[in-house]
Amino acid sequence: MNDELRDWRAPPDPHHEPHKLLIKRGMFTDTKRDNRVVPYKIYYPVAHGLSHLPVIIWSHGLGGTADGAAFLGRFIASHGYVVVNIQHAGTDSSLWEGKPGHPWDVIRAAELRPEDTISRFLDVSFVLDSLPGWAEENPDVAEHMDLSCMGMSGHSFGAYTAQVMAGQMYPDYTNGLRSFRDKRFRGAIAYSPMPASVADTDSRFDLNAVYDPLAIPVLHMTGTLDVSPLGGVTAKQREEPFDNAGGGDQYLAVLEGGDHMVFAGSRGKLAANPLRHRHEDIIKTLSLAFWDVYLKENTAARTWLSGDGVRAYVGDDAKTNARLR
Repeated sequence: MNDELRDWRAPPDPHHEPHKLLIKRGMFTDTKRDNRVVPYKIYYPVAHGLSHLPVIIWSHGLGGTADGAAFLGRFIASHGYVVVNIQHAGTDSSLWEGKPGHPWDVIRAAELRPEDTISRFLDVSFVLDSLPGWAEENPDVAEHMDLSCMGMSGHSFGAYTAQVMAGQMYPDYTNGLRSFRDKRFRGAIAYSPMPASVADTDSRFDLNAVYDPLAIPVLHMTGTLDVSPLGGVTAKQREEPFDNAGGGDQYLAVLEGGDHMVFAGSRGKLAANPLRHRHEDIIKTLSLAFWDVYLKENTAARTWLSGDGVRAYVGDDAKTNARLR
């Protein structure tokens, strides 16, 4: 990996993107699932000698697209990562596009099937399977990628997708608890995590059985106002995955006054939040520190993220916690 390790004695400037970025768009087609199309948007940095960079997958929330959280994708990629935003048919913008009314109202009225959720998990592993062949056909991007070093991330429904890919069990009421974990991921970030106690509405499954297999490092990021715009999830419930994860280093960041949409880089129906820019700075900085720890083995970043450095940085604007294994 030809990318100098940051010393983390002071966090990077969250408004500075050190490397020039390029974007590549396209789609993968899964011939084994009725030619299901998975669009992608890839952010990658270009600079002399910059190669073998870790790859991070990002999954959008319900009704979203691969264009979500651009503020985050750009920042992370500019600091020496390749960020692959993917889009999930059936739970993406196709839910509301071309339909009357506000998208949130249309989405709220939509009926999701269990197979729509499962398709998200299968999309992620399919993309990972497809990337080596894609890299051979796209050497301009491939020269910057290290497909042996990968992280998973997502917002809201995408956070739940990330949690399950990291090992959290999925409550399938036909087949019991099912694992969709992809062991190619070394770490994950869940922005607005989804609590299993909400997904498993009739509490058929023991939470320990659901969370114990979540055994890789995860950064859980939420906010004190992070209620679901679609109903059903409170801000406090979003801390449940951090509280119950069975293994791996677990980190929690709760933005004071942070709401659900700050992680997506858009507002939807929510009013303007005067803390938005400060929150985005925290989101970018803590995310970069986490990836530096678990995808670049940066011990200085680990010290900063788990100790006084991060607490001094967030101040009164967030609370942080860590459970290190």
